[in-house]
Amino acid sequence: MPDIFHQFRIEAQPQKVFDAFCSQQGLNDWWTARSSGVPKAGEVYTFWFGPEYDWRATVAHVVPGREITWQMTQAMDDWVNTRVGIRLTADKEGTLVDFFHEGWREANPHFRISNFCWGTLLTGLKNYVERGTVIPFDQRQ
Repeated sequence: MPDIFHQFRIEAQPQKVFDAFCSQQGLNDWWTARSSGVPKAGEVYTFWFGPEYDWRATVAHVVPGREITWQMTQAMDDWVNTRVGIRLTADKEGTLVDFFHEGWREANPHFRISNFCWGTLLTGLKNYVERGTVIPFDQRQ
């Protein structure tokens, strides 16, 4: 199975990165149009991008302030049963972010598009945490 991995550094403490990745406000400022959920094992997150993109995920794993894994349960067909998450490691320059989107059935065109989109969105996460930059949802790629 193909997987997507991105590793990058954010100049902030892990808890700030974790909150931006997992909180309703944080998610809405860099990824979703609307979201809900709390980073606790077994909890359900809602990721809403529009009427045709109303997704759900269950928290499969969490280490507060350091790691989270969502198991996608309602999304585009290629995303259902994939796992999306982060592992954060503090270092001298802030936080090393290991992002993953694992469990794809095949490296099809949608996999390649998603890989590109994650890179763009994760740059948005970095800019949001470091500079407070919020790109309006309708202007995100």
